[in-house]
Amino acid sequence: MNIPENTDDVWKRAEIDSPCVKVCVIHPESRLCTGCLRSIDEIGAWSRMSPQARRLVMAELPSRAGKITKRRGGRAARLK
Repeated sequence: MNIPENTDDVWKRAEIDSPCVKVCVIHPESRLCTGCLRSIDEIGAWSRMSPQARRLVMAELPSRAGKITKRRGGRAARLK
């Protein structure tokens, strides 16, 4: 029986890794995850996406960072 030296290799798959950084908070205005910058639809569909579709999303993520702005002023600022 041939057992690979590194048994972790058995579980590796040849696909694009998720950009998830385990900071899953959806920005209220942009509707993007503040951790990985994907939309809710992209997060939900990730496991079913083709490698090409994943590459397209990954290429677009850096340009999305500017769409997330910090809310300042708390409740008082929202009431203005």
